[in-house]
Amino acid sequence: MKRNETAVCRRDACTTTVLAILLMVFLGGCEQEQKGEGEMKKGAATFGDDVQFLKKHMDILVLSDKEGQAQVAVSPGLQGRVMTSAAAGTQGASFGWINRELIASGKKLEHFNPLGGEERFWMGPEGGQFSIFFAKGAAFDLAHWYVPAAIDTEPFEVVSKSAESAKFSRKCQFVNYSGTKFDVDISREIRLLAPDEVWPKLGVPKAGGVKMAAFESVNRITNAGKEAWKKDTGQLSIWILCMFNPSPTTTIVVPIKPGAEKDLGPQVNADYFGRVPPERLIVKENVVFFSADGKCRGKIGVNPKRCKAVLGSYDSAGKVLTLAQFTFDPGRTDYVNSMWKIQDDPFAGDTANSYNDGPPAPGVKPMGPFYEIESSSPAAALEPGKTLEHVHRTIHLQGPAEQLDAIAQAVLGVGIKEIEGAFKK
Repeated sequence: MKRNETAVCRRDACTTTVLAILLMVFLGGCEQEQKGEGEMKKGAATFGDDVQFLKKHMDILVLSDKEGQAQVAVSPGLQGRVMTSAAAGTQGASFGWINRELIASGKKLEHFNPLGGEERFWMGPEGGQFSIFFAKGAAFDLAHWYVPAAIDTEPFEVVSKSAESAKFSRKCQFVNYSGTKFDVDISREIRLLAPDEVWPKLGVPKAGGVKMAAFESVNRITNAGKEAWKKDTGQLSIWILCMFNPSPTTTIVVPIKPGAEKDLGPQVNADYFGRVPPERLIVKENVVFFSADGKCRGKIGVNPKRCKAVLGSYDSAGKVLTLAQFTFDPGRTDYVNSMWKIQDDPFAGDTANSYNDGPPAPGVKPMGPFYEIESSSPAAALEPGKTLEHVHRTIHLQGPAEQLDAIAQAVLGVGIKEIEGAFKK
């Protein structure tokens, strides 16, 4: 697809009418970078500012460590969604992207409500003959694309809560494009993680002078029906999407397994919304760099043979290293395919993804802007009563670049200087 051609996409943008939203979401490609409305807001909100705003419009649970430094804001009314987090208390930077305009409007949109949030629960596949976003026989176009309400606007029940964790549940039914019904019990737990628990997971010693906010979601889906979930009638997957605030100094880093394409497939899938321009994507033997400036719309993905179960980003201005770890079995290669068409291989999807927001067309306001880190479970081949679990862990580290360098080297395989220099002209 050429850069200036129209591209189909599931992203949404907040405007005053649904029609305008749909046009903005799915107009495609990366057009000329634009300023004005597309620029990131100056003076990003503190965690306290965001929590105060959110509490005016929804119920919010705030998880906090004993010192009140690491904090996480969670919305039960939005599927137990993590809205944002902080490593330095209420006056610290707020890491999650929040769509204040849409939240404050109180509107409920027909196709998708992009309210933002640092970590949300979704399910796949999005497209294809087993999609749960398109009704049976519907055309794969904007007018027929709907995010199921259970993972868009409807609440999860609070099962339990404490100072540092909260558990949620939901019973719901999905019907895929082929007409298969899925009765699903969803369980989701958000856990604030203590630093002594996190450093071993990173495989590095504790770094002095580094502030940390870390949490994980433990997500489970159980087949609550009477029939097994089979490939010939469709299977579901757990899909976790994380929205963060972009900046011109932020770069996404995706480690990949090196090797020949004939054995492992392409190093990266960069064709979701038209090919990502080469000045915004650098592909090396063992790592991919992707711009997270919120100025140009594009998405990348990594297949399970290339996946290393970790990706992250680094903001050189804020001195924030963000890391995402997730459940991954290298022996599983069957991931649901979300392309908007009848597919030759419905189980050849990506394991991890990243998205950079931007103007969907010249002169059009972007949805955020924001950037996104995503992970998916394998396709769930579940017998009645059986459960699939997917854990996604988010870690923000803020401190001197020289302290963060050793962590980046160990976890991502590249140092801070190489990340900072990736897109410098």
